[in-house]
Amino acid sequence: MPGMGTPELPVPDGLVLRPFRGVRFTVDDPAKVTSPPYDLISNGDVRALLDAHPNNVVRLILPCTPRQVDQEQAGPPPTPPAGPPPAPVPPASPPAIHPADAGRTSEPHDEPHRAEKYGPARDTLRAWLSSGVLVRDERPALYAYEQSGPGVLQRGLIGDIGLADPAQGVILPHEDVFPGPVADRLALMSTTQANLEPIFLLYDGDHGTATRLVEEVATTRPPLVDARTDDGLTHRLWAITDQAEIDAINADLRPRQALIADGHHRYATYRVLQRQEHASRTTPASPAGPPVGPWDFGLALLVDSTAYPPDLKAIHRVIPGLPLREAAARAKGAWQVHDHPTLADGLAALDAAPEPAFLLAGAGGSHLLTDPDPVQLAHAMPADRSERWNSLNTSILTCFVMPKVWGMQDDEQAVRIVHHDAQAATDLAVRSDGTAVILKPLAVEDVLAVAAAGERVPRKSTSFGPKPRTGLLLRTFAAE
Repeated sequence: MPGMGTPELPVPDGLVLRPFRGVRFTVDDPAKVTSPPYDLISNGDVRALLDAHPNNVVRLILPCTPRQVDQEQAGPPPTPPAGPPPAPVPPASPPAIHPADAGRTSEPHDEPHRAEKYGPARDTLRAWLSSGVLVRDERPALYAYEQSGPGVLQRGLIGDIGLADPAQGVILPHEDVFPGPVADRLALMSTTQANLEPIFLLYDGDHGTATRLVEEVATTRPPLVDARTDDGLTHRLWAITDQAEIDAINADLRPRQALIADGHHRYATYRVLQRQEHASRTTPASPAGPPVGPWDFGLALLVDSTAYPPDLKAIHRVIPGLPLREAAARAKGAWQVHDHPTLADGLAALDAAPEPAFLLAGAGGSHLLTDPDPVQLAHAMPADRSERWNSLNTSILTCFVMPKVWGMQDDEQAVRIVHHDAQAATDLAVRSDGTAVILKPLAVEDVLAVAAAGERVPRKSTSFGPKPRTGLLLRTFAAE
């Protein structure tokens, strides 16, 4: 069946999870060769991961030498102290693009450089496969995956997800993607011919057949992998190879809809790679393109959110060079500002405050922003967005607080990002003579509703967890 707007691309007939021959490490302690997702790894983390094991998967997903890591750990030059610009300025970061529009992700002269960058990853992957550090499972399988720990239990299925255009309403993005990260991951995937870490999808499974089977497997069968990582979580994997069970899973999944919880740039990359591979193999004698290949699927973890509700956390902002006292003073023209002597006091007040509310923190205490001026707020929010989108705290921060109150944009140049940890964000604000903006997490139902309506939340709005651990299971195209 032809692809939507791209006739040579196959289109899955629903939510499809295909079995594959998983590639796994053969080391004694598999936890030591795993890592967090690539975009959550700092330079310091790279050094620690390399020290944990010489075959850590970070050598594949962020290939570099230990010497390079040591040089990078010296850190970038300090940010010169500077106040925010006096008037709104256009964002300096690349424009956001929808995954369906991510066909060209870099200028042509960038592509050889990116391919050269990931040549070491390709060579390392080949060497580890040849030496037996990595092995391919003999039979294609869907893999049941469990993460457990204090207050944490999540189970799902890892397999090859059929790639669907967002317009189909089968796999829904909820964030925009940017050309740079897509081009980077495209260079890695095309150079290595592999998916090295799964994206994370949520679906409303209603405790259906797939979920019941995963629970049965996890509670009655011995695992292939049992690993405990330094964050206190235990990760276990099981291979499901019985064709009747695989068919039952897919019959249950096919009519359902999934949300991309984590991995928007990687999903966009899957689809760009798919188009490129089909285009390179299409000939005048075969204008419809080649048959379905490994690039028509992408590695994914699929979790039933009704059985295992996700942990949705906030992502905080830090604005270096904007002193807390100045940020609070400027806010008083549009918000009610409540002073709190400590971060703990401010966090308690934020937790109790109705949305929209933000906590500003840094040197000298914290300040809670509540009750924005309704006229100024309404004027700032875009008229072409839905009411629900305009009510999100990250939308209000991006469209009202940043540009109208502080005269700046929420972009990668002016704003630092801190996942989850309000204290870490505050400490960074103190060190940079800046202001931390502490947010409440968005509601899962709001994210789902925005995505279902075809909209995207602002950048860095959500952090779903627990995220799948990288390195437990890899996928190479040559195995399929």
